[in-house]
Amino acid sequence: MADLSTRVGTDAIAPDTHAARVALRSLVIGLTAFLTVVDLFATQAILPSLTRHYGVTPAAMGFAVNASTFGMAVASLVVGLLSPHINRRTGILLSLMLLAIPTSLLASAPNLTVFTALRVAQGLCMASAFALTLAHLGEQCGPLDAGSAFAAYITGNVASNLIGRLISAAVADGLGLAWNFYFFAALNLAGAVLVHFTIKHVQPMHAMMPPRSPLAAMIAHWRDPRLRAAFGIGFCILFAFIGTFTFVNFVLVRPPLSLGMMDLGLVYFVFLPSVVTTLLAGRVASRLGTRTTIWAALAVAGVGLPLMLSARLGEVLTGMVLLGVGTFFAQAATTGFVGQTADDNRGVASGTYLACYFCGGLVGTAVLGRLFDAFGWHACVTGVGVALAAAALLTFALKR
Repeated sequence: MADLSTRVGTDAIAPDTHAARVALRSLVIGLTAFLTVVDLFATQAILPSLTRHYGVTPAAMGFAVNASTFGMAVASLVVGLLSPHINRRTGILLSLMLLAIPTSLLASAPNLTVFTALRVAQGLCMASAFALTLAHLGEQCGPLDAGSAFAAYITGNVASNLIGRLISAAVADGLGLAWNFYFFAALNLAGAVLVHFTIKHVQPMHAMMPPRSPLAAMIAHWRDPRLRAAFGIGFCILFAFIGTFTFVNFVLVRPPLSLGMMDLGLVYFVFLPSVVTTLLAGRVASRLGTRTTIWAALAVAGVGLPLMLSARLGEVLTGMVLLGVGTFFAQAATTGFVGQTADDNRGVASGTYLACYFCGGLVGTAVLGRLFDAFGWHACVTGVGVALAAAALLTFALKR
């Protein structure tokens, strides 16, 4: 397997060998991302079943399922501050091993409160691994490879949205809700095994720690208008994404669409185009510039919004495809921008970005859930459109 730490950014090698290593590196990076965050959105595929199981409203169940974003926001911020002192390999490995514990306990959660707390614990573990991996890539990638490495990681994230939901729907439909969570706990442990064999020990981060303290670095990052805008864009992107793909599940199972659980899982093939297009984000951003890339991506997402208001399944699915492609492409471009723009303490910058990103998911669930319960799907989609417009305005500040 390709070693993420020692084989990333090797530019002075034969072209054929370099291309093979880059391809293998991208595969490993993507698979690591997949196994890190596969729990995050997979549970959304069984939201209607969980709502019936716990006897609560769609907004309450949606908030409980997406409470993991709160844990991810907190962990991203803490890991970002402590990043210079954390060994990357050890931190990622422990995070994935610990993640299997709350995942398996979800199978027997007695009520919504315990379920919510376990989702928060999942978020703490997922974000720790996620933030440390992004910091590792930012530190170990050469300038020419950084864009493609970040795009590969986000592509693995996209794939987890598709495959994770399909697995969740299939396992829950065939074996029941409990076995769904046991299966995902096994995937978490598989991620730990992958990290054990693909990420080797690198120089301890405290030895490479710049003179400025992590807190001072975070303050400096917030003072940089470019990074501040990028943090805001991340907030808006997950606000829009999680609001859409949480509550569209309830639209799909209700008349006139009336899909069953397995059909609901198959719907998430809408993420398949995103798996392909997100890989191109780094290359496109390098050629067209970050601002143009993000604006184009947000425009694609915006075109999908009115289609999701249709009563025809084909048009709804097309809208979901466009919104998925647009938001993931914008996320990949923004993530790469943060990694390349932060002058030092990139772990702190990545952690701050992820904290804002996941806060956007939590706020989006709360706000759009209230809109959905009180005013319906049209109001929810309008809120998503406002978030995309805000991200487009913030993009003006992303200057080199």
